[in-house]
Amino acid sequence: MPLQIRRVGPGDEALFEDVAAEVFDEPVDPQRLAAYLAEPGHLMLVALDDGQIVGQCAAVVHRHPDKVSELYIDEVGVSPRWQRQGIARKMLEEMFALGKALGCGEAWVGTEPDNVPARRLYEGFGSEAETFVLYAYEF
Repeated sequence: MPLQIRRVGPGDEALFEDVAAEVFDEPVDPQRLAAYLAEPGHLMLVALDDGQIVGQCAAVVHRHPDKVSELYIDEVGVSPRWQRQGIARKMLEEMFALGKALGCGEAWVGTEPDNVPARRLYEGFGSEAETFVLYAYEF
């Protein structure tokens, strides 16, 4: 079966029993996964190769009372064996289309300054990097 990109939601947890290396930062926790998939504003696409998840793109719809909704691309991951084959690009194309269909007027994504492959991917959609200051808090 050819590689397919698929949106996942509640009831798709069994797909995550076979995940290729380095698709996610850490092992997928079943309880966290179920909670994530149950949230209406959380979106996830996976790339499947013969039933194995080899890529993922996760996003969140941010709705605002005073401006158009935004799609925040939270994670894009492709296992090294499947990188440089257009999988991340295809997942982003589908996620952008999904965000637009859900009423988002724009999307945004961040990456580390030295992550050249990610920057090339994001800039390939016609956007330029912006200066941004991030504050992180641990609980």
